[in-house]
Amino acid sequence: MKSPIQTPNNPLADLISDEIYELLDSRGLINEKSVRDYQIRKKFKTLRENKISASDAIDRLREDYPYLQFDTIRKIVYQMQKE
Repeated sequence: MKSPIQTPNNPLADLISDEIYELLDSRGLINEKSVRDYQIRKKFKTLRENKISASDAIDRLREDYPYLQFDTIRKIVYQMQKE
C-alpha cells in the first residue's frame, strides 16, 4: 500500500478520483500545462464570483504563477468562453 506522502495531490479532484489521477499520472498521460490552465480558470471564476474585478483577479493569480505574464493569464481565463 502506498503511503499518503507518495500519492500526488489531485488537482482534478472535482473531475476524477485520486486513484484515476494517480494511474494517469504514473503513465505520463497528464498534461501539466492543461491542468495548470484548468486550475487558473477555476480560481479566476471563484475570484469573480466574489466580486473581485477581472484585473485584480488576474493580479492575484500572478502571485500564484509569477512566471506567467498578465496577458498570458488573461488569455488562459478568457479561453474558457470560446469552449
